[in-house]
Amino acid sequence: MEKLIGNKNAGLLRLVEERSLTKKLEEEKKQRPEAQAPYLHKDCISNILVRLPLDSLQRSRFVCKPWYNIIKNPKFIDAHLHRTESVLIFLSPIPKDSLYPYSKASIPREKPNTVSVELKLLNPNPIPIFGHPLINSPMFSVQFLDFKNDKSEIGEYNLKCSGKIRATCNGLILLDNMVKKGGLVVMNPVTRKLIALPLGTLSRPHRESYGFILNDVTGEYKVVHLFRDELGFDSCEILSLWTQAWREVNGPPFRLLRWFGYAPVSAIGALHWIPQVDRSDYIVSMEVEKEKFHQIPLPKPSRTHDRILEMGGLLSFVIHECMNHIDIWILKGLCGEVWTKNHSITVGSVIDMVPLFSLRIKGDIIFKRDEDGSLYAYSFRDQEMRKVDMVNGCIRRSYMPHVNTLVSWMEASQDMSDD
Repeated sequence: MEKLIGNKNAGLLRLVEERSLTKKLEEEKKQRPEAQAPYLHKDCISNILVRLPLDSLQRSRFVCKPWYNIIKNPKFIDAHLHRTESVLIFLSPIPKDSLYPYSKASIPREKPNTVSVELKLLNPNPIPIFGHPLINSPMFSVQFLDFKNDKSEIGEYNLKCSGKIRATCNGLILLDNMVKKGGLVVMNPVTRKLIALPLGTLSRPHRESYGFILNDVTGEYKVVHLFRDELGFDSCEILSLWTQAWREVNGPPFRLLRWFGYAPVSAIGALHWIPQVDRSDYIVSMEVEKEKFHQIPLPKPSRTHDRILEMGGLLSFVIHECMNHIDIWILKGLCGEVWTKNHSITVGSVIDMVPLFSLRIKGDIIFKRDEDGSLYAYSFRDQEMRKVDMVNGCIRRSYMPHVNTLVSWMEASQDMSDD
């Protein structure tokens, strides 16, 4: 009996010694340099994070404070902007019944985390409430089309508004301010930061045009308001988002711009307008740095389905030569530069295809067929025009080029201090 007890004690002692030795070895292993997590330089982490898609980047901000400081840095945001593919932003009507908490079962209700632009303007930190102060006004969901592998998918911002999108620039959008009639709002739909702009000159919608552009020299965002006064003269006022004040500048010569239906295109440091629906033999351009208007001849007169686009930072003119042939001309600058033919597209019937925009990374041109609104992508690499499949949703009639970013309109120093 004593022998049995002695064997048990000896076994227990060996077990205790083995566990003690194992624990000691584990502690020694942890103290070895090769067992510790490798140190990564801040620039290396930044180079990894900048390659993430925006939704992953948003979540990565909350991993740790060093990552948060990297991602909120304006230089990082600008680097991420230049790696981000463009999309098409649009407004989708929301049925009024879906705005109420007890809507009919057949009508889809809006998502509980949807933010209203108008409510955010009335109260920057609103408490969740049902309904909307402008419930009698049409409501729209702000969405975007993302293009991948000849397919387009609708993305959500979980954002709604009552106003129209007037212009876009680097991830910022210019919206009608429906809380203050005639006012405007600048907003980043991703970060949901917004600012209400002071009232400018009120004009009828069909007699005005808004442009939104960044001055690459100063980093200053400018809103350009071009309008026709009661005497028939074209006037212009500009607002800097740094000063938030409108000021008058000299507009284009009398009746140089005959129609305000085409939204201006931002490229080569200027905003550019096609002056009329058909048979335009020039474009009207406003240089952002000097705030001066120019008349630039086109290589050929434009027709109804021809457009000017931004392509790789340059200004392009996409013109239909015949039923199955499109030419693309490029303008590299405003000072003494001339148009050069850059590419020709020869495919099936393209006579009614309207060029919408160019993908900033991949380079494909997205067209919309005028007959049914279907979308097509022309690949320069494959020299092929392919129809874009809609993964979800339906075709919309009005789109604007956009890019989803974390960009802010504030000066870099101010933006850093606000966070």
